Amino acid sequence: MTSSSDSRLPPLAAEDHVCADCALAYPEITVEQAVEVIGGLAGRVRESLSGVPREALRKRPSPRVWSITEYVCHLRDVYLTFTIRLHRARTEDQPMLEPMFNDLRARRFRYNDRNVEVVLDELAATTAGFCDEIARAGQADWDRTASRLPGEYRTARWLVRQAMHEGVHHLADIQKIRATVAGPHP
Repeated sequence: MTSSSDSRLPPLAAEDHVCADCALAYPEITVEQAVEVIGGLAGRVRESLSGVPREALRKRPSPRVWSITEYVCHLRDVYLTFTIRLHRARTEDQPMLEPMFNDLRARRFRYNDRNVEVVLDELAATTAGFCDEIARAGQADWDRTASRLPGEYRTARWLVRQAMHEGVHHLADIQKIRATVAGPHP
């Protein structure tokens, strides 16, 4: 979950980002590795929700932390958004990318009211679509750039790495929330 203010965008992680939490190092992630992780993400999320009571899926562990359902909706939107971002990076000259406005989406589109089974199916479709878009990229496409904030250029390769990292991190978030609201996964 991001800050409650949607008006100030945090900077994007750098091309050479190393995550302090999970030790993922972007320069070490190949596109093929990212595709493997992303391709299995929807199944791993679905498995992690096995046996979670419906009411627990909507429970926020604290007011500033999303519920499991909200995180699953966010993941679906990450892969939908990154598919479009990657397509634009491949086909346009240095496109300016629209921010996701995560908290605004969660509120306006009533993420916590969604049927998580339906959203899991949508997550499977968006991860597959993102992997399809990755497959369309040629070797020359990976160094093409896009930006979200002025002067903040990121490569198409970075988009794939960032999308993979989002999936890894948010799956861990979902698993932590599950342990808090529904007990550990058997």
